[in-house]
Amino acid sequence: MNLENIPTIKGATHPTKRLGRGEGSGHGKTAGRGHNGQKSRSGGGIRIGFEGGQMPLYRKLPCRGFNNFNFKVSYQLVNLGQLAKLEGDVVSREALIAAGLIRDNKQGVKLLGDGEVSKAYTVTVCKVSATAKSAIEAAGGKIVETASSAAAETKDEA
Repeated sequence: MNLENIPTIKGATHPTKRLGRGEGSGHGKTAGRGHNGQKSRSGGGIRIGFEGGQMPLYRKLPCRGFNNFNFKVSYQLVNLGQLAKLEGDVVSREALIAAGLIRDNKQGVKLLGDGEVSKAYTVTVCKVSATAKSAIEAAGGKIVETASSAAAETKDEA
């Protein structure tokens, strides 16, 4: 069953209110918004956390603790089963980008162990999981772990 196959139940849907269509409609003149004020205007209303001009609570509280967001290292993930899409037996950042398995950005690459390995690969990525490492070595391949790809690229450019 899909969304387009669900039948309409009688009484479940209501026609929309047609606001501002004359006094006889019952929703004319002020269109259900009352009289003057901020909420009666188009685009009116206040944002969440607004306290009428008083200093909001979130600005009164001290900033405490440490947030690791700016320093976090994130990786693009590639599974062993996806390596079959590669041409040749060399797995590098450039080969993965050419095969469309990862994007060409500043993130590193991590190889995960989901899937089967059919041939011996020479893998050059930033990180490899333990299961992926054992599977590649069992197939006769070898692994070369590099530093973050982004850091390596900036060293090459300098």
